[in-house]
Amino acid sequence: MENGAVSNETTEPEARPPRRPFGCTLRHLWPWRLPAKGFQAVLSLLAVICEEIVEECMNCAGLYFFEFTSCSAFLLSLLVLCVYCTDVYKTFGEDKVPRA
Repeated sequence: MENGAVSNETTEPEARPPRRPFGCTLRHLWPWRLPAKGFQAVLSLLAVICEEIVEECMNCAGLYFFEFTSCSAFLLSLLVLCVYCTDVYKTFGEDKVPRA
């Protein structure tokens, strides 16, 4: 052995991270954030469904705006849930994704 260097490799195999279905984790949206985001998604979906029930309207501009905002809120809340509850959060980098 020259210069005190160790020439033997370790015999332990490299530790594998635990497998999770679809990379799901609740580490980033816990304790009160996960129920709040889930409740937000459910309410915005309910708003979209209620808007679709309306068959006739006198002035539809407000109804169309409500449809746009409720659909946007539903899709954005799903996006937030997907980013924070999957490995996408780690892929983008924890320093680049602000906390919700």
